[in-house]
Amino acid sequence: MDKKVGFIGMGIMGQAMGANLLKAGYGLMVYNRTRSKTAALEKEGARVASVPGEVAGFSNVTILMLTGPVAIDAVLEGDQGLLAAVEPGHVIVNMSTVSPGYTITLSRRLKDKGVRLVDAPVSGSKIPALEGTLVILAGGEKGLVERLEPMFLAMGKKVVYCGEAGSGSSMKMSVNLLLSVMMEGLCEAVVMAAGCGLDREMFMDTVLSGPLGCDLFKIKREMMANREFPPQFPLKHMEKDLRFVLETAKEHGVTLPVGAKVARLYAAALEKGLGEE
Repeated sequence: MDKKVGFIGMGIMGQAMGANLLKAGYGLMVYNRTRSKTAALEKEGARVASVPGEVAGFSNVTILMLTGPVAIDAVLEGDQGLLAAVEPGHVIVNMSTVSPGYTITLSRRLKDKGVRLVDAPVSGSKIPALEGTLVILAGGEKGLVERLEPMFLAMGKKVVYCGEAGSGSSMKMSVNLLLSVMMEGLCEAVVMAAGCGLDREMFMDTVLSGPLGCDLFKIKREMMANREFPPQFPLKHMEKDLRFVLETAKEHGVTLPVGAKVARLYAAALEKGLGEE
């Protein structure tokens, strides 16, 4: 694969992932609606596009890491959009979290332009993105995913081939459902322990010493100890992802009693102005 990559979306995840591509020796052109968010990577050697379509001329592979369908459509469409500039054979790798239904529709739209889609959302948030230890959940043509694997492994530690286009998004829905439930459960358990007069650090040490211990809780333990909670994955994004989860579950006739309740809790938190936390 040509070691040049276009990358659109310089949020918390995109900046870290782009930095790891540069470290791995990839030529990189980036675009972000707010140009200031490209500054750090520009200092490291990335080229900065002024419009999305400019990225298409730099490489035959463009990664999207955006907040959802509205943002994706905004960079794809229009006179200066990506689709106005791509040549047949171009590969778009959507690493954003979207519903499987949107992914399948997008794949068809791109196919009409001669463009191939790999849906490759990730399991992991800010710290794994910085460390290059994300798990890439890939859907699409198997041979194409295999060809892109070196690029993926510059950003992550493992590539899971999930199946045809849309399956990567389905895996992401399932993973984020579990993540949302685990985080809500941890919060309730911490509050329960504190309400019973138990020391928070002692409680977390107990959890992490047994079969419930996991990397996710280890990250939160340090934050609790320091009383500092820098956003790894803002609540507004989880609330959005849970709406996609419930939409997908309905399409497939799946009942999620706990997931539905947790989604309401995240929505309530969003209404209280906690979206950036």
